[in-house]
Amino acid sequence: MLIDKKDYREKLFLFKDREDAGKKLAKFLEENLPEKTDLIILAIPRGGVPIGCILARLLNAVFDLILVRKIPIPWNPEAGLGAVTSDGDVFIDEKLVDYLRIDEKTLEQLISDVLKEIKRREKKYLGDKKHVELRDKNVIVVDDGLATGYTMLAAINHAKKFKPKKIYVGVPTASKGAVSLLMEHVDSIFCLNVRSGVPYFAVADAYENWRDLTDEDVFRYLEIYHCGSNFRKTRK
Repeated sequence: MLIDKKDYREKLFLFKDREDAGKKLAKFLEENLPEKTDLIILAIPRGGVPIGCILARLLNAVFDLILVRKIPIPWNPEAGLGAVTSDGDVFIDEKLVDYLRIDEKTLEQLISDVLKEIKRREKKYLGDKKHVELRDKNVIVVDDGLATGYTMLAAINHAKKFKPKKIYVGVPTASKGAVSLLMEHVDSIFCLNVRSGVPYFAVADAYENWRDLTDEDVFRYLEIYHCGSNFRKTRK
């Protein structure tokens, strides 16, 4: 089931920044979420972290990171052709790979590079800490937006391994294509701004102020919103 904000459909620049989007999404979830107990927010770093921290605080939920990452198109790294999870599962948009004529050797190298970056982030953000327990919990997987949806698909499949009770997607903006890809994999998708994205879809077009986040930004949001109890205390 898709639950969206009808008067936001197809509109651009609806959010001042990720924090504004997080507050609006939290209000939307408060009004529409069927399960409001035993909530766990899983944020996809880096862009999903400020939104996830705000949701965790305003919805009185437990916060954690879910470490998945898109496989970038070599000549356009802002766009992705699939995603990888922290345990090495790979989700590929096969039609796009064929269309772009990316050979197997190049694809394998891209996947290897992405997995190395995931492991680096895992070590930096978590150290020897453990992820929270998901079994029998109501999980909301969060990002700042969905273009193709493959990064979120990877996150959903990774989370399902730990047997949550319900699994939802919560995002400020998404393409219709991403929603279609994910619909059958979750209990519900909560998205404020659904856009057709023809011929191209950019998550950034939903935001007035947009920039790529850094590791330092991740730690800053964890500290500001007191979401960092199960993460490293040091930024080194």
